[in-house]
Amino acid sequence: MSSKRDRRGFLKNGAALATGLTVGAVRPASAQTPAASTPSKDIKELIAYGERSRFETAVRVSVGGRPSPDSFGLTFHVLAPLQDSFGIITPSSLFYTATHRGAFVPDINPREHRLMIHGMVDRPLTFSLDDLKRLPYVSRIHFVECLGNRANANHKTVQETHGLTSCAEWTGVPLSLLLKEAGVQNAASWIVAEGAEEVKGASSIPLAKAMDDCLVCYGQNGEMLRPQQGYPLRLMVPGFEGIYQIKYLRRIKVVDRYYMTYDDYGHINPDPKVAALTHQIGPKSVITFPSGGQQLPERGFYEISGLAWSGAGAIRKVEVSTDGGQTWKDAELRSPAYPMAHTRFGFHWNWDGRESVLMSRCTDELGTVQPTRADVAKFWNESPERSRVRGADNSVQPWKIASDGSVRNGLA
Repeated sequence: MSSKRDRRGFLKNGAALATGLTVGAVRPASAQTPAASTPSKDIKELIAYGERSRFETAVRVSVGGRPSPDSFGLTFHVLAPLQDSFGIITPSSLFYTATHRGAFVPDINPREHRLMIHGMVDRPLTFSLDDLKRLPYVSRIHFVECLGNRANANHKTVQETHGLTSCAEWTGVPLSLLLKEAGVQNAASWIVAEGAEEVKGASSIPLAKAMDDCLVCYGQNGEMLRPQQGYPLRLMVPGFEGIYQIKYLRRIKVVDRYYMTYDDYGHINPDPKVAALTHQIGPKSVITFPSGGQQLPERGFYEISGLAWSGAGAIRKVEVSTDGGQTWKDAELRSPAYPMAHTRFGFHWNWDGRESVLMSRCTDELGTVQPTRADVAKFWNESPERSRVRGADNSVQPWKIASDGSVRNGLA
C-alpha cells in the first residue's frame, strides 16, 4: 500500500509542477487526451506492428487529384508529403508510388519468386530470395525520383511540385557480385532488367552502371520491401530516374546493345541536348518550409528548411535567397551528404513582415549548380516567359511570402 501511495504522491506533485510552467515553456500534460481513449487498432495489432499517433495527419495524395486506384483498379502516381518531412529518410508508408504496369499491385509469394540472370554470360543463374539473402549485402541511402516530378504554376504545395521523390535506406546484394558470378562476356555492353507486373516493365541500363553501384534490393528502411515498392525484389539504380528502378525484379538479361523496352518508350528523345538532361537526376533542391499552402503566424525568426539531391553524387553546397535570387547566402547542411541521397539543409531567417521570395539552389560534388528558370531559358535560347523545361526538371522553385504570412507558388 505504501508504494502505491508514494506513486500517487509523485504523480500529484508532478501535476502541480506542470501547472506551474511559465508562459512559453513546453505545453503541459493537460493538453493530452485521456489515457482511456480507445486505440484505433486491436492491442495485439499495436504490439505486433505499431501505429502512429492519431494526431499526425501527413498523408500521400494522388497527382492532380486523380483517383488512385481509379475505377479500373489502376494505381496512379501518389505524392509524398515533403512539407511534413524531417531529416532525409522517407517513411516506407509515405514513400511516393508510381503507376503500376497493370491493374493491381502484384501479390508475390517470396518462396516462389526467382531472379534469373542470363544472356551474354558464361553461367546463366537463377536465385531464390533465400539464395540472395545468403550473399554479402550492403545498406545504402539513396533517393528515387520520377521524371514526372515537374513544377508548374498550377501547383499549390511542395507535395504537388516535388512529391514524386523520396529517400530510403536500401538493403540488398550488389548487382556486380551477381554479374561477376554469372561471368559477363567481353562483347556485352548493356543489361535489360524486367519486373513481374502484368505489363512487363523493363529498362535498358548500361553495363558500366550495372557493374558500378546498382543493388538488387529486398530491404527498405530496416524491413522487407513493401508491395507498392516492389516486394520481394527491386533494382536500385542510384541517381537514375525512377523508371529504371525496376520493381518485382525477376530477370536480368546481359546484351550487346540498347533495347527499346516498354519503359524506355517515351523516355528517349532524338535531340541529344534533351537526352543529356534525362536519365540522371539533378542537382536539385527545394525548400519544404516555408512552402506553398503554409502560413507564417508572425514576423520574426524562422528556420528555413529543405532538401537537396543529385544523381551525380553527393551535395557539397546549398544556397538560399530571400529576395528572389538577387543575393544568395550559404545554408547549413543538417544531415550527412551521402551520394545520390536527399540532404537536409537549414537557413536562419528573420522575417521583417515584408513580401519576400524564397529560393534554394545546390551544387553537387562535380561542381554542377542547380539552374534557375532564367538559366534554363538561356540554355535553350528562349525568352523566360515562353521557355519550358525539357528532360528532367531540376530548376529552382520559388515560394512567395505575402505580407500576411501566407505562402504560395512563386511560379504562379
